Amino acid sequence: MARGLAVLAVSMVVAAPAAAQTVVTSDRIDAVSVTVYRAPQPKPRFRRDAPMERRADQGWPGGYALITETRTIRLPAGRSVIRFEGVSQGMLPESAIVTGLPRQVVEKNRDARLLSPAALVDAYLKRRVTVRRTNRATGAVREQDAVIQSGPGGGVLLTTAEGVEALGCSGLAETLAYPGVPADLSARPTLSVVADSTGAATATIQLSYLAEGLDWSASYVARVAPDGETLDLFAWATIVNGGSEGFADARTQTVAGLPNREGRAPQPRSPAPDLRLQCWPMDITSTHPRWGDPVPPPPPPPAPMAMDERAEEIVVTAQRLQRGMLAAPVAVMVAEQEELGDLKLYRIPEPVTVAAQSRKQVAMIDRKRVRFERIYGAAFESFELPAYADENQPGPESASLVLRTENKTGQGLGLPLPAGAVSIFEDDGTQSLLVGEARLDDRAIGDEVELAIGDSPEVQYRITAHPRRGKRQNYEARVTNAKPVPVTFELAIPYRLASASETLGQRKGQPLWRTTVPANGAATLRFTLKLERE
Repeated sequence: MARGLAVLAVSMVVAAPAAAQTVVTSDRIDAVSVTVYRAPQPKPRFRRDAPMERRADQGWPGGYALITETRTIRLPAGRSVIRFEGVSQGMLPESAIVTGLPRQVVEKNRDARLLSPAALVDAYLKRRVTVRRTNRATGAVREQDAVIQSGPGGGVLLTTAEGVEALGCSGLAETLAYPGVPADLSARPTLSVVADSTGAATATIQLSYLAEGLDWSASYVARVAPDGETLDLFAWATIVNGGSEGFADARTQTVAGLPNREGRAPQPRSPAPDLRLQCWPMDITSTHPRWGDPVPPPPPPPAPMAMDERAEEIVVTAQRLQRGMLAAPVAVMVAEQEELGDLKLYRIPEPVTVAAQSRKQVAMIDRKRVRFERIYGAAFESFELPAYADENQPGPESASLVLRTENKTGQGLGLPLPAGAVSIFEDDGTQSLLVGEARLDDRAIGDEVELAIGDSPEVQYRITAHPRRGKRQNYEARVTNAKPVPVTFELAIPYRLASASETLGQRKGQPLWRTTVPANGAATLRFTLKLERE
């Protein structure tokens, strides 16, 4: 008996009519600020095909943004539901803060189901709709009632007075007419809040929230000067918005550094359902020539241009492309750097539009005549050193080429450098050509900056073993330079060094052989390693 009373009580509560609430819709943003934070990058490696980190399960940018919107709304007296339309698609509703209301917010809801043909079909599953058919020959329109039996993923099946049929397979122009739009479908991403007001008033509301699906990265262009000792460094801030909503004339900032976000799991983002009407056949046999007459041969290609004329056109086009790619924009939009605790804030001085599903590039860094060193080097640990002289000796290896400088004002830098991809260009006398691409990690002021371009076949080195003497092993490192100019070569030795034929320096706690190899010349280092503790 008690159980039955409990069930009755619940049923009465559910059936009781809800208090009437006025719905206030805010679809206009007066002002907006977007501050974009980068996605975590656990592996600092260069990826030209994917400069932005993307969530593998969802295929959209893995960063996030703090978005602050200012809106003006007209509030009625009493309790009302305020719908903020046009918020970011990746909004984290639990992070939303609403200020400017007369009283505290009672409830928040994120309306995530967006209005679309597929969403309408799904919302009206097993419900009655109207099918409107147009005869292609006569133009006559006929309507009939139908019930949607399945869809949208596996095709839309309808039950009509004539039986079960697939939508779009009758050969006629067909549309579905719905009696209305379900209340839980929104044309745009929407946040709704329930609030009370003691009287009617016009309020200026500020809505702040975190949103996923935005990201940014730095993209550098380094152009080496003809003197080979300085370079011009220019950087773009590339802001990407993967959501369906854009932000016009936004005060935009990017933050370099990774604030701690532990404990916040990524928001699940279901892909938008697609409405696919697939039938066979959907056309007439004349559209398939292989079923009927043979396909006529294509017209002959146009006569080729003369070789010298075509070559001239290709060269001119390439030069125009390179000039357009390397030319720095007028510095009226270079981002302004500010301190944000231990993070770095780059503020774009003018409002910009962060459009939906787009990329925006803004000039961020512009430094002229940055001094650097060109270093050819070898990683000693990359060798499997032979323990005995009679074993197979490794052959010569190409030295790696690194452009090295320090992030100091005296070198032409002296500002925080966000991580990003770097494209290095050099001038061959007539044009600037790409000579390498590197990955730059976050570098603070005073840090060493290295850009690894690649290997040089003209500078090679070889390490060979000599006969072992007791617990010590002798080695010889020989480097050759086929270039017409001297080069600087470095070899780090991360082992227990007993002796060396030259005085060695230190780099990052390891013995370092640094030498100048003459043009078309060679240099040799003999050294001994301790194989065991003595």
